[in-house]
Amino acid sequence: MLPVQPLFVILLVGLLGLFFFGFLLVRRTVTGLREGYDDGRD
Repeated sequence: MLPVQPLFVILLVGLLGLFFFGFLLVRRTVTGLREGYDDGRD
């Protein structure tokens, strides 16, 4: 078992959190744009 640096773990968790937050933000934006486009087309 390799020794794990706490700083590396914190950095990895932070990057994963940013990636997840970005994914949710992009998904919400795309769904909002699609709903607005559908509402404008009717």
